[in-house]
Amino acid sequence: MESLCIRVLKKAGENTRLRLTELGVIDKNLKIKPVGEELLIPVVRHIEGFGDVVKDDFEELIKELSILDILGYSPAFEQVGDIAIIDRHEKDAGRIADILVRQKNIKTVVQAETSVGGEFRTRGLSVLAGEKRTETVYRENGCRYLLDIAEVYFTPRLSTERMRIRDQVKDGDKVVDMFAGVGPFSILIAKKFPGARVIAIDKNRAAIRYLKKNVELNKVRNVEIREGDAMEEIRGISGADHVIMNLPHLGLEFLEGALGIIKKGGVIHFYAIAHEDDLFEGILNKLGDIARRLNMQIIPLNKRVVRPYAPYQHNICIDFRVI
Repeated sequence: MESLCIRVLKKAGENTRLRLTELGVIDKNLKIKPVGEELLIPVVRHIEGFGDVVKDDFEELIKELSILDILGYSPAFEQVGDIAIIDRHEKDAGRIADILVRQKNIKTVVQAETSVGGEFRTRGLSVLAGEKRTETVYRENGCRYLLDIAEVYFTPRLSTERMRIRDQVKDGDKVVDMFAGVGPFSILIAKKFPGARVIAIDKNRAAIRYLKKNVELNKVRNVEIREGDAMEEIRGISGADHVIMNLPHLGLEFLEGALGIIKKGGVIHFYAIAHEDDLFEGILNKLGDIARRLNMQIIPLNKRVVRPYAPYQHNICIDFRVI
């Protein structure tokens, strides 16, 4: 396709492209064309200050249609690695799966058959399209996590939250991740702070298996892995600077144990599910009651809604200092 274009030396090509992009004059439907030591950058109109504007033939860019373009609406699904998980309530799952599996970064499409539940917060899944597997590698914040979405609980929706907690840690801190799963909190912290001591605990044998692999995959050397019930596995730990309690439905049952290992002035990151009519105060009162029974006091540092969980219900986090 013939178009107006700017002729520029390759060594100045990126700088020129950025300037033309800022001016909004690049023709985004055409590919930039190399010719010898020069580049031809297609533009939509004549523009001064960039040398001669000439004409040449260009190859058109073939744009991959988005799911929204194809369906006319955005279906409910999330993506973990190269696996797409369609919501169990999605009625047109078969058609959506056929479209999703054609996307270049999706190899398998599954549908949730049940809600998240049980001791290990897993769910039933059925493969609808693509490769018949539920294991994948998920990349987040410079780390890689091998996991099986049918055997362990994992959500990509906590990416920002995991970074937020990491940024509160200092090198040399002792961090206890009481419900570590495949390691997205523990490994992220350990990788950023090689001088920190991270103790990662989980009861799910499959999660521990993947946690061990992920420690190797990310080449961290400062994560101690403990398999078993958190209340049992924290025995012998003391002086923790941070305790991460990402078990939002049952966290209160383990709080006394967390208070027993935190140092004076240490911080607990406590996750819970709360109704929108009482997001924080009810849970704060319960936290305070448990702390007082142990002759301790909590000082809230941060209260935040992490994400919507269900109608009128939200996943929240309260960071509090223990004194």
